Amino acid sequence: MRGIGNIGVFAASALIASAIATTATAQTIKIGDINSYKRLPAFTIPYKQGVDLAVAQINAAGGVLGKQIEVVSRDDQGKPGEAVKIAEELFTRDGVVMVSGSLFSHIGLALASYAGQKKRLYLAAEPLADALVWAKGNRYTFRLRPSTYMQAAMLAEAAAKNPAKRWATIAPNYAYGKDAVAAFKKVLTALRPDVEFVGAQWPGLFKIDAGAEVQALLAAKPEAIYNVTFGGDLAKFVREGDLRGLFTDRLTLGLLTGEPEYLDPLKGEAPAGWIVTGYPWYAIEDQAHKDFVAAYQAKWNDYPRVGSVVGYNTMLSIAAAIAKAGSTDTEKLVDAFEGLTLDTPTGKIEYRKIDHQSTMGAYMGTIAVKDGKGMMVDWAYKNGADYLPSDEEVMKMRPAN
Repeated sequence: MRGIGNIGVFAASALIASAIATTATAQTIKIGDINSYKRLPAFTIPYKQGVDLAVAQINAAGGVLGKQIEVVSRDDQGKPGEAVKIAEELFTRDGVVMVSGSLFSHIGLALASYAGQKKRLYLAAEPLADALVWAKGNRYTFRLRPSTYMQAAMLAEAAAKNPAKRWATIAPNYAYGKDAVAAFKKVLTALRPDVEFVGAQWPGLFKIDAGAEVQALLAAKPEAIYNVTFGGDLAKFVREGDLRGLFTDRLTLGLLTGEPEYLDPLKGEAPAGWIVTGYPWYAIEDQAHKDFVAAYQAKWNDYPRVGSVVGYNTMLSIAAAIAKAGSTDTEKLVDAFEGLTLDTPTGKIEYRKIDHQSTMGAYMGTIAVKDGKGMMVDWAYKNGADYLPSDEEVMKMRPAN
């Protein structure tokens, strides 16, 4: 009888603990966060800090639907298979209502496929591959950041105003790099039918042999270069290019090169004169952005990067969608995301119903070196809505849902 009694007490205790856990869970809305925190911390750590700042502000203001937002973060190790495995665990074990985040395009594409198959909501915060919302788009996948096509189109517009006719490209050999080159070529040749592409280099991601790549570009004798490398590859390319005179009297454009994550480590070696997309956080005077910077610096004792504002806007978007839906039901959330508009530190954005791409824009300007570090000057904010293909083109690219 003593044994039976102990079992009964244990069972009762277990039930009480379960009830307490269930009650605690019911008081929060869980959001799954998947990112390559160890693989590329220079971008993903600022991203997470932006996420945490937004969540703190949202919860301090009362949360959403009377509940607090809770973020459950996991590291995908830079592997698509791991990201999909984590997503399944977040939904089935942790009870998240949706997943968000991810950095690399191949991981974003894997998660988009998972979302479409499982009918679970995924907000791709950072992956830039165009296929994410077009060729491989689906009802359950949305994207925040301006896509590869959008940012490449911004740079192509600037390139078209330059007399250079002979172009060469260098980009990492995976989805993002291939999309970036294809989009740039498409837009530039439409604006300037007289241009020709005389060289294309495709180094492996984070495996660049910068000296060899620079020599190959020099051999092609281009008048201008379009660069898509980033991170450590960018640093190596810039240093070898400077050493061998690749950039001397030659127009160079850099996709993402002006982002603090990639520009700041170059310090005085920053490639002055390049036309780039980036983030001049120190010079943006819009009050909403100044408030964001002040709050970010107060919380983290650091300045924001692109990842910071992307993480922040991600959580603002999720909170706005939940509030609009009035529910955490997946289908209602998807409907709420379609056409969702909200104000952010980078201006008002909309998640387009036609392709689930947000209209968040990007900053474009020229790199200058001041006080031993790279800065963006003569910059302007480019509204993402102005750099998207026509609805007719989108419908041809995007599968029926």
